[in-house]
Amino acid sequence: MTRVFLFFIGIVFVCASCSEQKRHISQWRGPNRDGIYHETGLLKKWPAAGPEMEWSFEGLGYGHSSVAVTNKNIFVTGMKDTTGAEGTLYSFDKNGNLLWEKEYGPDYNLMFHGPRSTPVVVDNLIYIESGTGTVYCLDAESGNKVWSVDFIKDLGVDSMIQFGYAESVLIDGDRLICVPGGKENNVVALNRFTGEKIWNSTGNGEQATYNSPILVEYNDQRLVIAMTAESVMGIDAGTGEMYWRIKHTQGNKIHANTPVYTNGKILIATPDRSDTSGMILIQLSENGKTADVVWRNEKLRSFMGGLILRDTCIVASGYLRNDWQVLSLNTGEMLVQNKELGGGAVIYADGMFYGYAERDGEMALMEATPGKFEIVSRFKVPMGTMEHWAHPVIKDGRLYVRHGDALMVYNIKEV
Repeated sequence: MTRVFLFFIGIVFVCASCSEQKRHISQWRGPNRDGIYHETGLLKKWPAAGPEMEWSFEGLGYGHSSVAVTNKNIFVTGMKDTTGAEGTLYSFDKNGNLLWEKEYGPDYNLMFHGPRSTPVVVDNLIYIESGTGTVYCLDAESGNKVWSVDFIKDLGVDSMIQFGYAESVLIDGDRLICVPGGKENNVVALNRFTGEKIWNSTGNGEQATYNSPILVEYNDQRLVIAMTAESVMGIDAGTGEMYWRIKHTQGNKIHANTPVYTNGKILIATPDRSDTSGMILIQLSENGKTADVVWRNEKLRSFMGGLILRDTCIVASGYLRNDWQVLSLNTGEMLVQNKELGGGAVIYADGMFYGYAERDGEMALMEATPGKFEIVSRFKVPMGTMEHWAHPVIKDGRLYVRHGDALMVYNIKEV
């Protein structure tokens, strides 16, 4: 009888784990981590003052993380007081009512204060990586801690990176994948229910950097694509074995753009000009166990606003300059340029691009093709504090814009 019961429990657990892979409710830069939101029926032009603001909230404190939006709730992190340096997770309902707020632990209070990591929500669990290098698993109903893993204390990382960890963790079924950096636990997979280590990849033993890993499924291979201070790596998602490494550098060891994948090709962008930096396109071999650089573009200095791949085109912007471009995926060459809007974060939905200028805080609705780049509508974000670094989010016809202390929610549905 006992064996039958244990067998039944095992089957339930396996089925639940399999379904988890299809039940990601919210994660960094959309369902596939590529900045593309699968929404339809959205406005193709905004009123002169911008779309209708449905609700807003001020009081998040310091922070640069994007919001996580599920079918019921909105989650976002902030830091009210840099003296205590405690990170706070906020939960709102869809009408903007604050349901609760919960301190989860210390977060980054040095340069550019506040949390960086966007919460990743899977069913009733929330995963946050603090700027000080701790991964927290929290209950989505209460914010209570389920488990935590400290990169320095638990995984032996020598020191925290200069500007604080900004990675949003990657969920692969019952595993959580993150990049602590370091000699032994350079990239690790944890059991997402318990925090126990499943595998570790020593990589090249380099310091972590600021982007987030992605999962690639190509032919019969499943790869984690991760970056550290001087490397792009292809790692077996099941075992942690590193198959290939391509040297990729930046003067301050800042790789802030998340890699983007399509059909055996990986796009990486870092704002330096050298033969080991810039924007590069990587081609995987048929079995995914080797990879080569196809082209390198050292001209567009894309820093942390993200990249959008549509068909055979790349859309991105230059760092702290009015420079938006459409580039050829095949060659990396610029096809079209627009200098009417400051550079910043870019996302895509329903045939339109959304740009959020980091210097002056303008939100823009844009059309971009191989033959044109047009700013259709734009408005200035009216609330918030400090840097315009949080990437916007689109969910259920609403545009979520976080600017430091403030969260603004706009109705962008067509009437």
